[in-house]
Amino acid sequence: MNKYQKLAALLVILGPENAAGILKSLDDSTVESVVSEISNLRLLSPKEQEAILREFSGLINQASSSLSGGMNIAKETLERSVGHFKAANVLGRIAPSPSTSDSLSHLLDMESRQLFNLLKNEQDQTIALILSYFPADRAAEISSKLSEEQRVRVLERLATLAPTPADIVEKVANVVLSKAKRIVPQTISHSGGLRAAAAMLNAMDRADSKGILSILDQKNAELGAEIKQKMFTFEDFIHLNPKDVQKILRDVDMADLALALKGASEPLNAFVLSCMSKRAAESISEEIEFLDTAKQKDIEAAQLKISATARRLESEEEIDLSDARGGGS
Repeated sequence: MNKYQKLAALLVILGPENAAGILKSLDDSTVESVVSEISNLRLLSPKEQEAILREFSGLINQASSSLSGGMNIAKETLERSVGHFKAANVLGRIAPSPSTSDSLSHLLDMESRQLFNLLKNEQDQTIALILSYFPADRAAEISSKLSEEQRVRVLERLATLAPTPADIVEKVANVVLSKAKRIVPQTISHSGGLRAAAAMLNAMDRADSKGILSILDQKNAELGAEIKQKMFTFEDFIHLNPKDVQKILRDVDMADLALALKGASEPLNAFVLSCMSKRAAESISEEIEFLDTAKQKDIEAAQLKISATARRLESEEEIDLSDARGGGS
């Protein structure tokens, strides 16, 4: 195998999400060559997969002294498995560095209103960078306090946020913290991206999310479409494989499911019930009938909770939501 075929094989072994992260760091010519090889790649036997991984593992070990290959792969793997902030903390503990600190954890521990007061007069890029470290629900909560116009701008910056050098992010964190008289240096690096923007929108109130996307579509239709492709909502369940729906339902409280289905379309309602046993479907249908006084906000909260369960199972590689996002497109 030539070098492009070997890299193509490695990316196939690592999976689409990890492969995408690696491809972003390559130049256009290399990406074109590697993608071409991926499309032509035949079935890899277990022995071939082992040989590929052994070869690249050797290269990583050779480069570990300069933190070039091994640390980048470790960072990518950790971010996918435990999230950006935890990954930064773990890498901060294992990477050779004279000192690390918890400046970012100070921000994460702040009450949302307090942090909003620190961020509200910052540039949109600064707000996006800080919010990219937060869980989607907290980022959405803080973002909701901004004006609608500013929220759109921040989301746009978040979706296009590139990996940022550690010294730059350190300066940004310290500038924000200085306003709270809590300056603590820390070596951190991070990136936002489409998934971060989509996760924040998924965690928002539905009306707010739709309003922001509507404005973004007018300003940057291409970016808006890319973000939608990364989003997953309760209505997208109708595009899922029934087996994946069954896996999701195993982790869902039936009271939440009944409430969520109360506000669902008839086709979606019928599809979800068809993925359940006859007895369970009858039980849920009966419970739905007793929810005539259910409030819309409670219905939407239940739908968001179930959608979050689906996204968690995807992050754990239990299910695949790629075909369901954006209406199955």
